[in-house]
Amino acid sequence: MNIRSLTRGDGVVIGAAVLLFIASFLDFYSSDGAPDGLDMPSLWGSGPVLMSVVLAGLIGAALVVVSRGLPQAPKVAGLELGQLGVALTVFAAWSALGNVFDPASAANNFGTDASDGPDPGIGLILALVATLLMAAAAIATPLVPALKGALIPAPRPASPQQPYGAQPQGGYGYPGAQQPPYGGQPYGGQPQQAPQPPAADFSPFWFAVPVPRPLFPEDGSPTPIAELAPGTWYLAVEQRGAALVAQTQDGRRGVLQDTSGIQRG
Repeated sequence: MNIRSLTRGDGVVIGAAVLLFIASFLDFYSSDGAPDGLDMPSLWGSGPVLMSVVLAGLIGAALVVVSRGLPQAPKVAGLELGQLGVALTVFAAWSALGNVFDPASAANNFGTDASDGPDPGIGLILALVATLLMAAAAIATPLVPALKGALIPAPRPASPQQPYGAQPQGGYGYPGAQQPPYGGQPYGGQPQQAPQPPAADFSPFWFAVPVPRPLFPEDGSPTPIAELAPGTWYLAVEQRGAALVAQTQDGRRGVLQDTSGIQRG
């Protein structure tokens, strides 16, 4: 399971599940007509509430989170795991709402006089809040951009350990080992066009140029915006055909049209 695929909405679902679990140990209802010395039962004391609210909500939250963390979520009875989890969270919220409106029937199960007007306890109220929040987050996550953001941000590419403009120890082969130049052509030999991987498989990488190379604007203008110097590491962030989109250490981006003989880090 890849936790980096979880979203902020999944984080809300997880938090609501924790709140529901805590609420399940609190008072189910309160009543002035309860016998003296009678401890108020928790949500675990009522089978219907335990099954339809607590367990349905917790299982639904688990299915929603697991489905987002798996590359290929399995199906159950023709439904995707995430869809089944959303359905369970909605069912749990609906059941909690019904129990909040009708605590008298539960009070009768524990020997309390229903005529005394039992009220929902703190556990049942918190369970309603948790399941409503859980169901709302599970439904809204694919629809609301703010909830679709990554829960755990991806790590940034490692920065070169050498000062900006300094020559790394051991030559171009960052982080210190001599490596063959990009494209397999030794430095100083006949320039050779670097092989270009498919765009879908491109990953940012550090590189250095063997000789000064101009960096052109991304809009195609012929006037260079910078000059890449040997002995300095630059970050390739995108590939456009035979060219690379490079980023300098002061944040400027441009197109390096001549990629022959560059040294990859």
